[in-house]
Amino acid sequence: MVRRMIVGVLFGVLVYAGIVLWLDAGAIWEALENFAWWILPAACGLSFANYALRFLKWERYRKLLNIELELKTSFVIYLSGLSMGVTPGKMGEVFKSWLIKRVNGTPIHKSAPIVVAERITDLFGFLILVGAGGLVSQPDYAPLFLATLALCVLGAFLCGSPKAASIAIGLVSKLPKGDRIAPKLEVAFESARVLLAPKEIIFPTLLSAASWGLECLAFLLIARNLAPEGADISLAFCVFAYAISAVAGAIAIIAPGGLGVTEGLLGSLTRQAYEPSLLHLGADAALATARTKAAGAVILTRVATLWFGVAVGLFATAIFKRMKR
Repeated sequence: MVRRMIVGVLFGVLVYAGIVLWLDAGAIWEALENFAWWILPAACGLSFANYALRFLKWERYRKLLNIELELKTSFVIYLSGLSMGVTPGKMGEVFKSWLIKRVNGTPIHKSAPIVVAERITDLFGFLILVGAGGLVSQPDYAPLFLATLALCVLGAFLCGSPKAASIAIGLVSKLPKGDRIAPKLEVAFESARVLLAPKEIIFPTLLSAASWGLECLAFLLIARNLAPEGADISLAFCVFAYAISAVAGAIAIIAPGGLGVTEGLLGSLTRQAYEPSLLHLGADAALATARTKAAGAVILTRVATLWFGVAVGLFATAIFKRMKR
């Protein structure tokens, strides 16, 4: 998992290096010259509030599976999982299950489905934000919205279906060494059925929508501060742009933390919002200026959300190590 995190970090460096080289480092820095830097810690604060809200979901799932932990230890373990935010689909957050096992011996295959349930309800939450932010006014993104919704519904159904579990376990048991894996898979499906029962999806989904909405506000603060005079950067736009970009990054599961995909779409939408107010400069100059300002907004937003989360996760992991010496 550490290797995967390192790969994700290196991939992130390449993504941002590519953005800077493509748009020119000097032009991006010039776009950031008048940025109110107090906004960056404020945006990080909103991100941390997002983590704190989603911790309530983690606690709900932990208690549903009867996993006993002290509240402080549970919080440290939960935050430690953020260090794996740059793994594909954030599934490296199963690291939390390994930490739980170190504390009380809970088998990884029992607690790992929490990560799956978190991802599914996070996506449902993002879809709520996409709809609230203005999907009707952005019909081009309806296929992505519907495809994600279908995948989430299918994933929740398959994880919660005893028949699907029986088929999967039967197939695995026929594989080499499958007789050793099948019992663990059965326990994992049992946990998933508890976590993704219909009555357990609604509250975590609403909690996800509210918590990720705080990161939409972080993007709003940054995007408005960098916006050219006269640009229409509304709350609805920021909610839609951030949420649909996060969904695209999550669907492109091969990209660690959505790197490249999220930045690309968020940058494109932000540029389109900035450009009309710059047309008095001429078409080419308007495009170039809008691109650099949008790139600056995206980089700062990802620093305050994704990369701040990774830093918090690494700090929490260090605390866990000291606690368990």
